[in-house]
Amino acid sequence: MRITVTVNGEQYTRDVEPRLLLVHFLRDELGLTGTHWGCDTSNCGVCAVWLDGTPVKSCTVLAAMADGHEVRTVEGLAQGAELDPVQQGFVACHGLQCGFCTPGMMMTARWLLDRNADPSEEDIRKAISGQVCRCTGYENIVRAIRWAAEHGGGARTADAGTEPAPGREEVRA
Repeated sequence: MRITVTVNGEQYTRDVEPRLLLVHFLRDELGLTGTHWGCDTSNCGVCAVWLDGTPVKSCTVLAAMADGHEVRTVEGLAQGAELDPVQQGFVACHGLQCGFCTPGMMMTARWLLDRNADPSEEDIRKAISGQVCRCTGYENIVRAIRWAAEHGGGARTADAGTEPAPGREEVRA
């Protein structure tokens, strides 16, 4: 089937199998390998991307479901050569660690900060609770998100404050 998806502001049209997962469309069809593929069961959250401004786990979304919609991946966080404050925070506070969960954590952190410019530690932990980091107890990740909030990281995207698309409930990544 033919689908057209806008990814990080660029429109792509591809012929895909109806069963193709969004994570594989992004990685294999578009070469956007920043979105990682982990468990295929939505347990780990490493594949989190935004679909119409709402975080989703791309291992449980068919590429066909994204037809006519907008997807944002970790590759779309930076503004040209300038890293997003979330990316800067992960570097400054050693939130990158092994890097496997990093893209999904960053997408969730950006989404949180677009809606809450000054989240508490509890807010941050709740936001990332649907994701698994196998390296640590999340301390550096929480610190990185706080760092971003304290360094101008709130509400940087055009999607800030938008509601989920009609018929699509919010999914915590």
